[in-house]
Amino acid sequence: MTALAPARPATGRTVRRLHRPALLIWAAFVVIVTGELLWVHFSGAPRDRSCLRSRGWCGYNALTDVTDVMNFLGEALTYVPCAVAAWAGGALIGRELESGTAGLAWTQAVSPVRWLTASLTTAAVPLLAGGTVLAVAFDRVWSADRDVLVTHWTWDRVFVPRGPLLPALVLFALAAGVLAGLVLRRTLPALGAALATTLVLRMWVGELWKPLRGTLSGFRSLHLAATGIVLALTALATVAAYAVLRRRTA
Repeated sequence: MTALAPARPATGRTVRRLHRPALLIWAAFVVIVTGELLWVHFSGAPRDRSCLRSRGWCGYNALTDVTDVMNFLGEALTYVPCAVAAWAGGALIGRELESGTAGLAWTQAVSPVRWLTASLTTAAVPLLAGGTVLAVAFDRVWSADRDVLVTHWTWDRVFVPRGPLLPALVLFALAAGVLAGLVLRRTLPALGAALATTLVLRMWVGELWKPLRGTLSGFRSLHLAATGIVLALTALATVAAYAVLRRRTA
């Protein structure tokens, strides 16, 4: 009688099911921020232009002032990677290792490398898609309506979310969280380490492109240079994560 080989578990589906609440929160965040940006473009900015043309008095508060709204959204978007890092380190990896769920998966025909790849891919795809949507929407609205905005492209809350630097930071946060989870193997320490690492990069990200101003000028060239630096750090963190996993499971 021939024994049947155990079915290979649907790793990606399992990861999505375990972290569905976090992915839904991310989707809701993307929808809400995009909706606010659309309000700025189709309602708030036209209102201010009409007011300026008529030279009349327009009454609105901080919640309906387009500059305040854009500044708040820009600031929020620059710190989103910190939340992603905390989730990746604490929940996506750290909790799975601390609870033994990952070890159980490794005994059910799922290799550690395949488990990590599934975890990274399942998280990276929606994070990258959402980050790209937010970056494109922010850039389009800011570029189209900057005539009524009191702002400048060199400010962090404008520079970061206006292009690929935002999704690059999100991917770095994911990689940093995964690396912290694999190294520390405990939920809270991994969460704290990933959050701190990404926060440091977020606080210093303005310094990354300042030395480049001697050779580069303009938003696009500086933004792409900063994006390249962050992507290089992301690649290093990802390679380090696989190296740590292989060493721990050898």
